Amino acid sequence: MLGRMSPKAPAHTVDALVERVRAYDANADADTIRLAYDFAKEAHKEQKRATGEPYIIHPLATAMNLAEMRLPAPIIIAGLLHDVPEDTPRTLEDVRNAFGEDVANMVAGITKLGKIKYRGMERYIENLRKMFLAMAADVRVVFIKFADRLHNLETLDSIPPKKQYRIALESLEIYAPIANRLGMGEMKGRLEDASFKYVLPKEYAWVKEIAASGRAEKEAYLTRIMEKTEHVLRDAGLKDLEVQGRNKHLYSLYRKLLKNERNIARIYDLIAVRVIVDSLADCYAALGIIHAEWTPLKGRIKDYIAQPKPNGYRSLHTTVFCEDGEIVEFQIRTKEMHAMNEYGIAAHWSYDEGGKINMGVGPKGRPPEWVRELAEIQREMEDRKAYIKSLEDLKIDVFKDRIFVFTPKGDVIDLPEDSTCVDFAYAIHTEIGNTTVGAKVNEEVATLDRILKNGDMVEILVDKSRKGPNPDWEKFVKTRNAKSKIRQTAKSSLSSWIKGMLPGK
Repeated sequence: MLGRMSPKAPAHTVDALVERVRAYDANADADTIRLAYDFAKEAHKEQKRATGEPYIIHPLATAMNLAEMRLPAPIIIAGLLHDVPEDTPRTLEDVRNAFGEDVANMVAGITKLGKIKYRGMERYIENLRKMFLAMAADVRVVFIKFADRLHNLETLDSIPPKKQYRIALESLEIYAPIANRLGMGEMKGRLEDASFKYVLPKEYAWVKEIAASGRAEKEAYLTRIMEKTEHVLRDAGLKDLEVQGRNKHLYSLYRKLLKNERNIARIYDLIAVRVIVDSLADCYAALGIIHAEWTPLKGRIKDYIAQPKPNGYRSLHTTVFCEDGEIVEFQIRTKEMHAMNEYGIAAHWSYDEGGKINMGVGPKGRPPEWVRELAEIQREMEDRKAYIKSLEDLKIDVFKDRIFVFTPKGDVIDLPEDSTCVDFAYAIHTEIGNTTVGAKVNEEVATLDRILKNGDMVEILVDKSRKGPNPDWEKFVKTRNAKSKIRQTAKSSLSSWIKGMLPGK
């Protein structure tokens, strides 16, 4: 069936919330969801939002955002209750007694995440620290925080401009990139668009105008292509499929425009069609059928199924010359891939019949390895000055777009965009980094400061007699890991030299 391009915003009522949850989980505990709503409504009864609306509108909208991610009922319930202990006379113990330990733990995590009293750089650093620790402790807390922040961004008009800017900038610099690393593409796009309007208002207005120009004609054209695509695929024997149109997020479009000298004609995925099929074999079959119908653009076929993006994104992409010479991008994936691409790590969450958490990321539902590593860094960095000094490195490691680079044996190394051959060497092993003397990229000799691209195959040349890295490498490496290892070896060498100069040595 054809998918809608812009679904209506849901009404903020508990009935609409229950209906939304029941649509993806027929066995969801609707009575407890309603009970949590009544509990929160009673607790917040004296409060109003800055908009003048009753406060309960906010937790209800937060819960609705969580339901759009198709999350289990306990997380929806925690979303409804997330502001109760901090903002009302009701305590965390009251929440625990009424809704159990698991829900209370999620609410406690949100309460801890919210208690940030610093301003400026101090506040920014503390927010980063708390976010990483919260993710490592229970990534569900971060889902709730995203849903909460999204509704706050969508209602920023009622607060002072300086506060609008601060909240929006923090969302653009911290929340959206973390959503991206967690593979939550739809949440990332919504957070970015809601923030973009306040951080760069002139650019937002410009991009919005570009996107809107001729939209009616484009949507009519896209509907025609979607109908033809479905007809062609069904005629070829593919039955269980869905064809959707996709409007590009404004901030994503803005970034692409900047990369393409603000020339809209160079952006090929402005008109995009998603084809969602039943199986992996159907993905490749659909690609062949589309190519038989329309001519593909050379160099624009990307197989993110065989080689997923670092955040887990999987899909086939192809760009073709369609009807009337228009260029259209097709994204082809299975239902499971689509859920992962939209909701990322959130798509793994479920509960078994006994109410125990079952999450398919890592052993026993633990968060990804990079989240645990970051939390460890936060714990180690008690020294505030050291933390501030390493903040830029951390932002690059965590928030930059990621690339996949291959070893000659076909192993995949995940690095931040703009990483160099030396970053690659240290990502393999400290000893490889320390003894690096040269590199080959795609079988050609390359300089060690060569900036790597997605899909490069890199071979590191080493000399085991080499005593350590060149301190000058620190000027061009990008990752925190490479920088810290180079500094560490330089300090060690200096200490050895000083000891050697002491009397009696």
